Amino acid sequence: MTINTVTLNTGVVMPAMGFGVFQTPPEATADAVAEALRVGYRLIDTAAAYGNERGVGEGIRRSGLDRSEVFIETKIWISDYGYEETLHSFTKSAGKLGVDQIDLLLLHQPVPTTFGSTVGAYKALEKLLADGAVRAIGISNFMPEVLADLLSQTDIVPAVNQVEVHPYFSQPDVQRADAEHGILTQAWSPIGGITSYRGDSSRSTFDDPVIGVIAAAHGKTPAQVMLRWHLQEGRSAIPKSVRPERIAENFDVFDFELSAGDLAAIDALDTGVRSGPEPASITPEAFHRDIPEA
Repeated sequence: MTINTVTLNTGVVMPAMGFGVFQTPPEATADAVAEALRVGYRLIDTAAAYGNERGVGEGIRRSGLDRSEVFIETKIWISDYGYEETLHSFTKSAGKLGVDQIDLLLLHQPVPTTFGSTVGAYKALEKLLADGAVRAIGISNFMPEVLADLLSQTDIVPAVNQVEVHPYFSQPDVQRADAEHGILTQAWSPIGGITSYRGDSSRSTFDDPVIGVIAAAHGKTPAQVMLRWHLQEGRSAIPKSVRPERIAENFDVFDFELSAGDLAAIDALDTGVRSGPEPASITPEAFHRDIPEA
């Protein structure tokens, strides 16, 4: 079974496996993106807040691929929420990326304390979609109750909800709510890299014995098994690396299949413990970040 693409609720076809550049230094981004595209990735995920959209655009141009062959995903940061502010933020991101159209544009976080600005930002995404400036719109780090609030005040169901999902924190309630509305769950930190540098550093998904046994049985690495787990369960996954050997390893997941028992064993590893920021804790005061002009 080969899983290369997923079809969003808008009918847009998106590569299931993406390449992420979170915390990739701007000066290293172009090289990493160009290498990922050389290996075979066709979805690149960035964000205004990462500060490396310009490097993503340069890496895409350096690859020699036609623009139509690369699916570009980026995110609006909370400092640019509000209807007019978000419309302008699109212009900033598109300018840095060097493109006229963005394939998938997300709101990076909900802001519970000023949710009106979040709704205004999403309505701007709806306008950009209607105008053809973006091909699909979505959200990131939206929990079920916040998603319900958004849906009650807007017209278009998000195509994607990008959230923390890995074997130690699979958020079944979020995945269930997404599925009920036809929203694709997309995993950030899909191989649990965040478990290695936040929370209990003595417990890392890479060293998990259950995952290790499954990996050995398939002649694959733990990272490859975790990425395959996402794809077979219907999620999109966004691994990241700047090391060419890891970039290639993470993409080499289309030539084997996990059994139902393998999937169930990995599902059972969920601890319910979040390693990333608590979405409800995001406030403009604590997380303000000026997003430069293009």
